Amino acid sequence: MDRYARWNALLELLTDSGRVSVEDAAARLDVSQATIRRDFDQLAQQQMITRTRGGAVANGVSYDLPLRYKTAKHSAEKQRIGTAAAALVSPGMVVGLNGGTTTTEVARALAVRPDLNSSADGAQLTVVTNALNIANELLVRSRMKIVVAGGVVRPQSFELVGPLGGALLREVTLDVALLGVDAIDVQLGAAAHHEGEASMNNLMVARAKRVVIIADSSKLGGHAFARICPIERIETLVTDSGADPATVQSFRDAGLTVVCA
Repeated sequence: MDRYARWNALLELLTDSGRVSVEDAAARLDVSQATIRRDFDQLAQQQMITRTRGGAVANGVSYDLPLRYKTAKHSAEKQRIGTAAAALVSPGMVVGLNGGTTTTEVARALAVRPDLNSSADGAQLTVVTNALNIANELLVRSRMKIVVAGGVVRPQSFELVGPLGGALLREVTLDVALLGVDAIDVQLGAAAHHEGEASMNNLMVARAKRVVIIADSSKLGGHAFARICPIERIETLVTDSGADPATVQSFRDAGLTVVCA
């Protein structure tokens, strides 16, 4: 287990229990107590946790983990989802992408498709995003047209939020919005933990002809603080093959096309 995966696991332990000892963490992660002490010290320096005698307690921020600590979780599933979602994009489209680990995989899958990088016949892909890392992924690996919404950066997700970006999004039209979410439920719709991100995502939904939600199976049936859009606004859900069949069927019964990658 590499350092970031270990830090992610430690933060999740603290999210579940609120407090964890060095001995317990070392036993659960099968590493030395010295390694755990160093990890706790480094996480405390970044104000992710509070160090205690013999352990650590949660600061509360671990509920919405920064993006760099989420990348190891469900990584194989997210790569498959990213490839499947990218397959829904055709040359010449205008595509909206928000931030997150799963949409990062979508961006990587789009970047390696040669048919989307050609502009000789006017079929160049345009990507509108409010995520700095998404823009960077596409900028350095493709010749697509990249449009970045303005706003204030959220360090947790690298997303730009606020009225500056909203002004731009209200002036564009998207063929499809490919949106990563923190939760999606048949009754409650798609949602995010942060209200600023949800607001930006809602603007993308309002400007899109089609809405595709991208979520690994751990997000299905879950709840989050701020709603992005109702289930009726969503055309397609792209998830992984580990999703519960009954849950998948409930989304299909609600009228969604479900792609299990």
